[in-house]
Amino acid sequence: MDYLIAFLVGGAICAVAQVLIDVLKMQPAQVMVLFVSIGAILSGLGVYEKLIEFAQAGALVPVSGFGHSIARGSLLEAERNGFLGLFTGVFEFTGGGIAVAVFLAAAIALVANPKA
Repeated sequence: MDYLIAFLVGGAICAVAQVLIDVLKMQPAQVMVLFVSIGAILSGLGVYEKLIEFAQAGALVPVSGFGHSIARGSLLEAERNGFLGLFTGVFEFTGGGIAVAVFLAAAIALVANPKA
């Protein structure tokens, strides 16, 4: 049952994103920023944590889960280190993923041949 709930919630999040792209003609980058922001805001309000308890990976895997991770790290670090922690905590839970993305982007840029 856990797999079904995760699939349905994750699919619903992705379906909403597709509707925004198809119906409202939003660019994928705009949808990504919107969903990361919504995930961060809902995390700050304590709502996204309840969604994760219910849907588990179905709420963590979409890009809104990345916004949750950013906000969660910032808030936890702010509790420990004060105001400065809001900025340093961004990398608490997302640092590894960001590092891999930068490394792979650099590696692919070395071997890829860009179009003119």
